[in-house]
Formats: sequence, structure tokens, C-alpha cells
Amino acid sequence: LPSNCTVTVATGTSEYSGTNNYIYVTLVGERGESERTVLDNPGLDFRRGAVDDYTVKSSADLGPLILVRLEKQKYWVEDNWFCRYVKVSVPGQRCSYTFPCYRWLVGDKVVVELREGTAKKISDDTLPLEISHRKAELQERQKIYRWLAWAPSIPKCIDAKSEADLPQDARFDNEKRSDFVGSLHYALLELSLKKLAIKFGKSWNDLDDFKRIFWKLRSPIAEYTMNHWKEDWFFGYQFLNGSNPRMITKCKELPSNFPVTGDMVQSSLIPTTTLKEELKEGNIFLVDYAIMDGIPANVIRDRIQHIASPLCLLYEHPEKGLIPIAIQLGQKPDKDTPIFLPSDPPLAWLLAKMWVRHSEFQVFQLLSHLLRTHLVVEVICVSTLRQLPAVHPIYKLLTPHLRYTLEINCRGRTQLLSMDGIFKKVVSTGGDGLLILAQREYKVLTYRSLQPKFDFLDRGVTKLKDYFYRDHSMMLWNVIQNFVSGIVSLYYKSDSEVEQDSELQAWIHDVAVEGFVDFDWCAWVPNTPCTMRHPPPTDKDAVTMGMIMDTLPDISQSCVEMAITWHLGRFCFLSFLQIPMGQYVEQYFTEPAALRVIDKFRKELKELEEQIIAQNEGLELQYLYLCPSRMENSITI
Repeated sequence: LPSNCTVTVATGTSEYSGTNNYIYVTLVGERGESERTVLDNPGLDFRRGAVDDYTVKSSADLGPLILVRLEKQKYWVEDNWFCRYVKVSVPGQRCSYTFPCYRWLVGDKVVVELREGTAKKISDDTLPLEISHRKAELQERQKIYRWLAWAPSIPKCIDAKSEADLPQDARFDNEKRSDFVGSLHYALLELSLKKLAIKFGKSWNDLDDFKRIFWKLRSPIAEYTMNHWKEDWFFGYQFLNGSNPRMITKCKELPSNFPVTGDMVQSSLIPTTTLKEELKEGNIFLVDYAIMDGIPANVIRDRIQHIASPLCLLYEHPEKGLIPIAIQLGQKPDKDTPIFLPSDPPLAWLLAKMWVRHSEFQVFQLLSHLLRTHLVVEVICVSTLRQLPAVHPIYKLLTPHLRYTLEINCRGRTQLLSMDGIFKKVVSTGGDGLLILAQREYKVLTYRSLQPKFDFLDRGVTKLKDYFYRDHSMMLWNVIQNFVSGIVSLYYKSDSEVEQDSELQAWIHDVAVEGFVDFDWCAWVPNTPCTMRHPPPTDKDAVTMGMIMDTLPDISQSCVEMAITWHLGRFCFLSFLQIPMGQYVEQYFTEPAALRVIDKFRKELKELEEQIIAQNEGLELQYLYLCPSRMENSITI
């Protein structure tokens, strides 16, 4: 029978989402198609944020709707359009159909076909139109999203020389782009870098001089760091709850290349014990930067920089907390590589700790941040776009958490890591060193090490006190695991169903075979220097404040380090751009069962936040980084 369907079309809410072009719609059902209908109401259609209703006629019963076909044609000038979703109400049917879109329609006479929102595996589709649509969608995506070997022996990336080469759907929206670019300009302006570099000399005169660039871009923890960074307990605390809390391991036996004796460290232990006893009790810990050994140093303004590969021994003191008790700045002990101790001259001990923190900067930025976060997730992102159609349940699960990943990584490769990028200008591993370091880490990277439960177990730190990062990340991991399991179990009832899903297996193959062939702690430059301009000291008694100042980054390097770490570690300026974990502004799932799992996820995240806040009450130095409200839903910085 002929029928008139009500079609609701939602336009995007970001800047320039609306269009003045012609938009046509065709409804496609199991038994036929509707008329191709121009969507046109009195007044302006498809304005930013608009949700408009239209009537679409059909000369016959279409049967259950399979997809909606949208077409955009130019009117005077080309005007791109972002469609959030389409809903269709059919007379005589109790339920309406929802067709998630969340895509840009770019160009003249562009056609987009949207599947009905119910998540379906390939085995759930039986109609030829459904199967052909899945195949055509993936074929088109695989032409657009291609693999590129950016460098040998590290994960592959998207084939794009810069963010400008990405399709519009993978780009920042206008507000995000303005915020990202504007924040760096703000940082540089607030620090008055050019004026500062001209006004003052190349090296700082005293550690207090660093305060000259630390007057507005600060946070409570950054300021706390400035005031306490010299203290041994705070040095140890950062291995637990600082920017890179994944390096510390339990030391059951001293490494053969780290000849610390009991007499050396006895003054750091409680009087009634010995080093041997504390090793046996599990109270001695090690941070080993062997991966830095032999990494070629950068040359900045014709001056060779310097890199160390320290070993740091720490003791869990019953009263003072985790404190350093011995530091060796190279992997090969000899007369020019002494073991530094807290009992040494204060400046020598301070400089030794600076060298450890300098290595920490390299490992954090290049291995924890770049490789283990950005590059690993980019592989997941590209594989998802290439192998999973939009109707697939795993695509719907993952895609909100992959938002902006490709653009942020492209910008990182061109603006930070390239041969004329920020790292080459101010970081000691810039240039060839950063790739060699990433390649070394990639060789030993395992899926097991990316899972918090096994990471803490393998490092022997499950009982280490005041390890808030461990405690909170395990709680968060459990909440996320419950959510993912809840969604997956709706669509897969057994391992065999996973094995028989050819699209999912292709996705796994792409991940495994194709893809895998910040501010608070680093803002106070002496605490985490990006480069060192002199080699490690060989004589403890010869260390002077002048030597320390000549070793630390110069004024220009310090300014850039502070600006970049603030820029990369900040929340965005515009609060409405922040999408906290578990908040889904784009609704890809439409089934009630999946929506209930998402609601449960949000509830558990809220309960976790309340628990974390309660645990922080009374703490002088609070650890709130893993509060869900402070964590973005995807990698956006």
C-alpha cells in the first residue's frame, strides 16, 4: 500500500556542519525503494545542530527498511554537510528506524548509504543487498585508508604525509582545530619566548631563573613540583605516580653491572637492617634505562647533546616512602662511571638525579607516549576503518574511542618528530635517536605488557605502597573490561562465533600482520630536562652549580620544552569539546540491550570517580589523573 514516511534528519553541531546544498533521500527496504525525494521545508534547512522532519512518499510497502540513501548536490557553491543520523517512522509500524551516520558528505553529487542501526555480524546478514553493501563499504574504505611504513621496525601508520591528506571524516572539527593550534600559540605568547631568548643569554645563571618562564602556565601539581623536586622522597614518588609510572621493578638481586655494596647504602637504610636483608624482604626496587645505552645524541645548533643510560636503586623506607639510594649513569661500571649516593656532595647527588629524570623524559615521550599510546592505537584505528563496516558491533564499540587519532598522529609526525620538528630542535634524542629508541622498544613490546594486571605482576610491584597509579588503573581497567565484555557478549556467544566472523578475523590479521610489523611533571624543566648539554659527571667532587646550569637545557630549549609539554598535556581550552570517558555524543548502538550496557558503564565510572576522590581526601599531593571525568574518550592530544 502507498505510504508517507516521516524522515527526521539531524545535522552536526560543530561549526560549518550545516549546508545550503540540495539533500535527497531514498528509503530502501526489503521489498523496494521509495521515491527519490528532495528534503526541503520552508525556510533554511540543515542548519548547524538542526533536527528537521520531512515527508517521503512510497508508492508501495517497502517492507522492513535496510538502508537510507543520502545524496548531496551543489547549490551555487559547494558546501559540505555533516549528518549525525536519520530516523524514519513508517505508518503502521510501532517502532521507528534509526540510521547512524556521523559522517561528512563532501563534494557534488556525493552519495552515502546508511545501514539501519542494529549491530550485525556478517553472518547476521542474509539479503544480497546487505552483503553487497558491507563489501562495497569496505572496498571504498580500503582505497581511502591505506597502510604506510613510516619507518622500519616500528608499527605502520596511515598513508598521509600530513593531516591535510586525511579524509574529512578523520580530521579535527573546526573548534578542535582552533583549540589545538591556539593553545600552542597561547603557550608561546605567555612565555614570550622570542623576547626572552633575545633578552637573556644562552644559559641560565641559577635554578631559580627557571621561574622566569613559570609564571602563568602552571597547575597545582606543577607548582608543587617546582617546590619539592630536589627532595629524595619526591624523586621516588614520581616513579609511582608521575608522568611515566611503568618503569619501576622489584629488585631481587643486584645486576652484575651495578656493583652497589651494603656499606655504600647503609646510611640510607633503617639502622637495624642491611641491603641483603632488604633485598630478601622485597623492599629494594630498580629503574634501569638500559634501552638508552648507545642511542646517538642530537646535535642542536652545531652543539652535540648528551645521553645517559642510568640505573637507579630505590628503597621503600618505612617512614620516608620510596627513596633513591644509589645511581649509576651508565651501563658499564668503571672509574669514569661512579655510583652516586645520597651521602655525596649535594650538588653531585642532585645532578645525578637530574640525569635520571632526563632519561625519564626520553622514555616517557618516545616509548610510553608515542609508541605505546599513539602508534599502537593508530594500528587499531586503521585496521578498524579498513576491515569493519559501520554496522559491525566491534566497529560501533571502538569508533568513539578512535576519534581524532589519525590527525593527532599525523600532526605529531610532521610537527614534533620530523627532521625539522620540535624534537630535533630541543630534545637530546631528536633526529636519528628517537627512531632507534622506538625500534628497540618495539622489539620487546608485548600485548601482555599493555595489560595493567600483568604489567604490575611481571614487575613485582603489586604490593608497593602509595602506588596510586596502580590502584586506580586496575579499578579503571576492571570497569572497562566489564563494559567491553558486556557489549561483546551480546553479539558473540562462543569462541567459535569469533573464529567464524570473517570480518573480525580480517581485522585481527590487519592489526597483527599489517600494522605491527606531560605537563605537571615536566613543566619545571630541572625536574625533567629534555636535553643535557654536557656529558655525565665523572668526578663527584667536581660538580658545581655552574656545571649543572651548563648541562641543563639553555633558555631557548627550556622555553620550548615548557610550552610543548603544557600544550600536549593540557585539557582543551573549550570545555564543551572535552568528551570524558564513557560519554558518547555519537550514538552508534541503537539496541536497548547495548544501551543498557553503556548506561551501566557510565554508572560504574561515576562510582569509580567517587571512590578515587574519597581516597584522595587528606592527601597533600593528590592523584586524580585517572578520574574518568579527567580522561578523554579517545586520544586527542
